[in-house]
Amino acid sequence: MQRLVFLIEQYGLTVVFLNVLVEQAGAPLPAYPALIITGAFAARGDYPVAMLLAAAVLASLISDLLWFFAGRRYGYRVLRMLCRVSLSPDTCVRQTESIYTRWGPASLLIAKFVPGFASVATALAGVVGTRVIVFILFDTLGAMLWAGSAILLGGIFHDAVGDIINVLEGLGRLGLAVIVALFVLFILAKWWQRHRFYKELRMARISVRELKDLMDRGEQPIILDVRSAQSQQRDGRIPGALPVSDEVLADALSGVATDGEVVVYCACPNEASAARIAKLLMQRGITRVRPLHGGIDAWIAAGLDIER
Repeated sequence: MQRLVFLIEQYGLTVVFLNVLVEQAGAPLPAYPALIITGAFAARGDYPVAMLLAAAVLASLISDLLWFFAGRRYGYRVLRMLCRVSLSPDTCVRQTESIYTRWGPASLLIAKFVPGFASVATALAGVVGTRVIVFILFDTLGAMLWAGSAILLGGIFHDAVGDIINVLEGLGRLGLAVIVALFVLFILAKWWQRHRFYKELRMARISVRELKDLMDRGEQPIILDVRSAQSQQRDGRIPGALPVSDEVLADALSGVATDGEVVVYCACPNEASAARIAKLLMQRGITRVRPLHGGIDAWIAAGLDIER
């Protein structure tokens, strides 16, 4: 433990740079605690606050630019990959897209304060064609707010942080074990949260072929598209599908028989948004409702018609 404290004291700027770089790249290695600790060290004069802030912002900008240009080159495939590997269960293309569509690049100012939003938002900025200079401006300001708040907290509570470090340092190897255990518990908690989220949304799906067969037989079910308006404009919709959001869900379902067939689809991993809307419909008494397995991507991959 003493060795770890020594490394942070001597190489705090490097530790912060690497920690922020890895976290913003998508790894579940929170950098906020490291920023608070190094902020406390900076308050007692171990290294300049300006250099600490610059190291954090530079590392963040490097990772974010990588996601930005990946989004610009590979489009929505990058977003869906991020959603699949993220430990945050609420992270989905639809939710991030809704926020970014509403607030634009200004949403990057608070992106790093929202778990699971930062990487997806930076990639989305590239997908939707945000200008590079605009992205750099707002992303840099957002990184400064995020890192600066942690450094400020470390400076304000530097005495308390120092006391905690002294206690852990006195525990020796046991102190290091406590830190490792807390990190492992954090990862497990995030994984369990994600697991529970998808378990709650587990229900019978309808395949693309089953849906197409229903439509060919004239048994037209009510088809609800719960993607963002931007996604629907870009990729089109399944013929006959109704665009639906949480806000207009009741209007879209007016006149639908409770025993009628309803199919819901999105473009999220594990059909998360579609399954969530399906749950809401079932709670409102509509019993025959199923998410479309694979969502719009599976429909397009099958070579079926798209309504523009």
